[in-house]
Amino acid sequence: MTDTTPGLQVRALHAGYPGRPVVRDVELTVPAGQVAAVVGPNGCGKSTLLRTLARLHRPASGTVRIAGDDIWELNRRRAAHRVALLPQSPRAPEAVTVAGLVRYGRHPHQGLLRQWSRQDEEAVREALEATGTRELAAERLDELSGGQRQRCWLAMVLAQSTPVVLLDEPTSALDVGHAVDVLSLVRQVAAGGRTVVMVQHDLTAAARYADTLVAMKDGRVLAQGRPRDTVDETLVKELYDVESDILAAPADGAPVVVPRPRAAGAAPGRD
Repeated sequence: MTDTTPGLQVRALHAGYPGRPVVRDVELTVPAGQVAAVVGPNGCGKSTLLRTLARLHRPASGTVRIAGDDIWELNRRRAAHRVALLPQSPRAPEAVTVAGLVRYGRHPHQGLLRQWSRQDEEAVREALEATGTRELAAERLDELSGGQRQRCWLAMVLAQSTPVVLLDEPTSALDVGHAVDVLSLVRQVAAGGRTVVMVQHDLTAAARYADTLVAMKDGRVLAQGRPRDTVDETLVKELYDVESDILAAPADGAPVVVPRPRAAGAAPGRD
């Protein structure tokens, strides 16, 4: 019987490019209302995995199911009703306003027999409200700060009204304050019942904001589970070839990774 549980189920997933496998035998289940953070060194397959989940990169084998439906058995429009991706460096049309950008999120819901509707307008309004960008609606996207722009891009993704949201390094190039704003918003999105999978380079931030940590190396899942059960000195060494101390955050016990300096003259052991 097909599993129709809300959320994301990935089974035996392999993906890559001709002659170069990148993602190998990935198994992942993320229930509705939870956040999974994918971490690992550069080139380990994180972004390829996310693109495969988003139906932008066809897998060599395996399945990606959302509420029981294999997204690769759906047409592109129906798949866009199930999963939305915010890439690492999104591009917008020149001089687009925030409201115009967020409306793009409703594109998969348009068609010859279905034009702009009250439902679309409501989805845009809710996305602007949820991301705190309603007052920016008439502003040009390219005139906003980096943190404001990222919240506007998130609003566009939320307006797509998909049960699964994929975010590729949503806090890259943001300062600490704006990164906290974005990651707090990610938690709010999950609290509203959506499934969120995000790629994160900051292991401490991933451990603080995710329900499940997925650690990848060489295209495989090296470790997976609750952050406080998964993050330790051994994992950090295996992933990044650095020694570290793992502390417990005073507020909630979330693991805090403190890398140790390399000895003078020591060279990293990574390829």
